Amino acid sequence: MRKVILVRPEGPRNVGMVLRTATNFGSVEVVLVAPRRASMLVNPDFEQMSHGVPNARGRVKVVDTLEEAIADCTHVVGFTARARRFRPFEDWRIAAPIVGAIGAQEDECVGLVFGNEVEGLGNAETDLCHRLVHIRTSGEHTSINLSMAVGVGLFGTYVDEGKVVKAKPHNALRGNARLYLKEAMKDTFGQIARSEAVRVDITNSVDRVISSAPLESRDGRAWHAIMRALGNHKIPADYGIKDEQPRRARRAEALERAQEREQNKADSPD
Repeated sequence: MRKVILVRPEGPRNVGMVLRTATNFGSVEVVLVAPRRASMLVNPDFEQMSHGVPNARGRVKVVDTLEEAIADCTHVVGFTARARRFRPFEDWRIAAPIVGAIGAQEDECVGLVFGNEVEGLGNAETDLCHRLVHIRTSGEHTSINLSMAVGVGLFGTYVDEGKVVKAKPHNALRGNARLYLKEAMKDTFGQIARSEAVRVDITNSVDRVISSAPLESRDGRAWHAIMRALGNHKIPADYGIKDEQPRRARRAEALERAQEREQNKADSPD
């Protein structure tokens, strides 16, 4: 089990964002220690930033002291940007897998303790932590927003499989649609070749590439648009190919007829 403990937090927006972040990483309890605003959980900013979290207010516990917050914790980790004398000060990237493994055990409860947005954790509070860690940053800017720091901490200890996002299958260019594209490309680009040898090279290349390339339907549409711009308005039937989408074929034929009519009008004398 893991618990996020915010000591003397000032901003209801940060608290709302922390709660929202915590819901992304499994079963995580959020505890506030002596928040600076008594109305923290009814503040409109908290409600706005915790949007989408069911019963947001009821999922946050408020206590008076850090001792109360960590009473049931078996391992307490303090996040701080300041090293303390005589205390090991670990890089979170190294400590995270160890802490995550501890929190994954049923009989363990890991408390991740974060200090006030301005003051951080005091010495009396870090003395209650079993280990102190820091989140390594660049020298250009060493201050991390509280909610972002919590996100880094929770992500580092998240060991569940979680939700696996699967890519949507693309609409592959298959069958006669691919064959139509291949024949149209050979026809179009073969005609502009300056010699028979070049024409053979072009058509052979089209055969090799279009037969095996991972093309999608949108690729086919794009290439057909290019070929129409080059003057090729042929439909699958012109290449002896059965159109697997008759409606599309009818649209193409109608377009052809309309273009012919427009051309005839342009060519006829007034």
